[in-house]
Amino acid sequence: MIRGRVVIDRKTKDLVKRIKPHEIAVIDHQDIDQVAGQSLVEKQVKAVFNLSKSISGKYPNLGPSILLDAGVPVIDNCQGDFFSSLREGEEIVFKQGKIYKDNRVIGTGVELKRGEVEEKLKRARANLEVELNKFIDNTLRYARREKKLILDLPVPDVGIDFTGKQALIVVRGADYKDDLEAVKSYIREMNPIIIAVDGGADACLERGYIPDITIGDMDSVSDRALRESRVIVVHAYPGGRAPGLKRVKELGLSAILFPAPGTSEDVAMLLAYEKGAELITAVGTHSHMIDFLEKGRAGMSSTLLVRLKVGDRLVDAKGVSKLYRSRIHYHYWIQILLAILLPLSILGFFSPPLKQLLQLLALRIRLIIDF
Repeated sequence: MIRGRVVIDRKTKDLVKRIKPHEIAVIDHQDIDQVAGQSLVEKQVKAVFNLSKSISGKYPNLGPSILLDAGVPVIDNCQGDFFSSLREGEEIVFKQGKIYKDNRVIGTGVELKRGEVEEKLKRARANLEVELNKFIDNTLRYARREKKLILDLPVPDVGIDFTGKQALIVVRGADYKDDLEAVKSYIREMNPIIIAVDGGADACLERGYIPDITIGDMDSVSDRALRESRVIVVHAYPGGRAPGLKRVKELGLSAILFPAPGTSEDVAMLLAYEKGAELITAVGTHSHMIDFLEKGRAGMSSTLLVRLKVGDRLVDAKGVSKLYRSRIHYHYWIQILLAILLPLSILGFFSPPLKQLLQLLALRIRLIIDF
């Protein structure tokens, strides 16, 4: 049996901003992706009730495995009109496949088991070649259409001089928080211009970095991050329509419009490149088929074109946190101890007062041990 108060939202990335530890997440998320799974685990949710299939078998999405590995129950493919019958903060009970509110059945669901996840992951991996063929065809078809739009795209003035400077682009992708932590020495030494893409701005603030530019459609960034960012760039559709601009104006903030096809991280790279950044370092970026399928995209035409254009200046630091994890081994401590004791021993040998002090110290230690 599972009992708890609910937080309900069709978008998982919006829900994780509000949910508190030990509350139940009610979502409608087909194929829960890695970032969503990690975000829910970090929030210490009690359980996840999903109105869609958490893993359909179309591709090997890692969200369900992450949740189950963390001990978070997933009630899958729930049936019922939860968005009408449930209000945030109300309590529900899950028992024997049925979901209750106030002792009344409001829906049904099936607890997702590890064996089922592993079986669907196995089928999904076998299906990858079929999906890859579709993905490549879609990418190339749209790349032909978007070629001129991407390569000849006018870039707006953002009021920041990139000349002679480096840029760091922070994207809300897999392991983006760990990767941002891994490059903190680079940030401290090089002081790059920080360009945050939507929710990447919140990761920057969590680590004490204020984004110079926050760019995106403003659907996953907090109000606080928008207020603290020095410049806001709203990614608009090629025709100029910009749904994210309304939110910025409601906060009483000003923004610069950047109409462009593709993803906001593509636009961020183009902005840094066209403004003359000497080097562009990116963390959390989306760079392969699984990444894009998790974002609900059937191709990556704009990303392919942008990376071909900016590639000579781009350093993709995605996954850098897994490359090397610093550990202080015992022999380091021995070397430090020797570095301290050796000079003291030499001084003690040539300095009678210090020699006597060391002898008294040694005597005191022996007395303590004997006692």
